[in-house]
Amino acid sequence: MADQGKGAVKGPVAASIESKLTEALAPIALNVIDESHHHAGHHHGGDKRHGNESHFRVEVVSAAFEGKSRVERHRMVNALLAQELKEGLHALAVTAKAPGEPT
Repeated sequence: MADQGKGAVKGPVAASIESKLTEALAPIALNVIDESHHHAGHHHGGDKRHGNESHFRVEVVSAAFEGKSRVERHRMVNALLAQELKEGLHALAVTAKAPGEPT
């Protein structure tokens, strides 16, 4: 997993997602991709705090996912990002792998 946009300016929602997942999952790899620009004009307000950050793709590799099903992994990520989802994160695509699993 490449860090797309590495060095690019992150919005507050992207930064919050990255911070929470890093703290809770100690990932080997983490890629938080803001795809909001692909959904402009779809009549959802985005994050109520920050406007246009509404759609994200998260790719994460962490030992915390070992022995967990795909559904359990997604639930873990969703629970960590519950506040963002409550505050207007409209869509979250998750790829969650354990170390050594094919990407």
